[in-house]
Amino acid sequence: MYNILVCDDEKEIVDAIEIYLMQEGYQVWKAYDGQEAIAVLKKTEIHLLIMDIMMPKLDGIRAAMKIRETNPLPIIFLSAKSQDADKILGLNIGADDYVTKPFNPLELVARVKSQLRRYTKLGSMSEENTGVYRAGGLCINDETKEVTVDGEAVKLTPIEYNILLLLVRNQGRVFSIEQIYESIWEEEAIGADNTVAVHIRHIREKIEINPKEPKYLKVVWGVGYKIEKQ
Repeated sequence: MYNILVCDDEKEIVDAIEIYLMQEGYQVWKAYDGQEAIAVLKKTEIHLLIMDIMMPKLDGIRAAMKIRETNPLPIIFLSAKSQDADKILGLNIGADDYVTKPFNPLELVARVKSQLRRYTKLGSMSEENTGVYRAGGLCINDETKEVTVDGEAVKLTPIEYNILLLLVRNQGRVFSIEQIYESIWEEEAIGADNTVAVHIRHIREKIEINPKEPKYLKVVWGVGYKIEKQ
């Protein structure tokens, strides 16, 4: 059974989400501001966090920044704001997905299931032992889910890991933004450019000595991205 933490300062929204998640067999924990969410995460194993951005005491952005210092669990942001700038801000601080209020509860549940599938692939519940993939000094062990560059461990979020694994498994092949999005998010790529670009930038910052002159993760202008064959 998966433990899901729902954090929103509107109790009615938390209770409504809880009903739909419990119908799917999930165990639901509740919090009403960022401080409460962090407190729950410290004492309970949570597999996914659904969190509003605008909250009292500690908002979702600052809470997520704090959580991301130690915890790679999937984070889905809820927000009444729909502007691209807000979505990019959420992704920049480590969110995995973003749902705009008002939302369809069934769509939210579908996104929860999608994130959990990727998260379990990244953890010990993965059923496949697909081996070790190398591109020069970049190494991915897909059995232990460890990523290293020149022997140094690199900490990636589940989304970042799966994007990098897709590219490393297919060294030299160029993937368009749409292909990356549809492979990783498992849904149609509508307005996916910013989402993919943010995650690509995060990966580069973690695996490249100089992200502005990448050795591994290359852009093919007007086409997409690839991992250079080493």
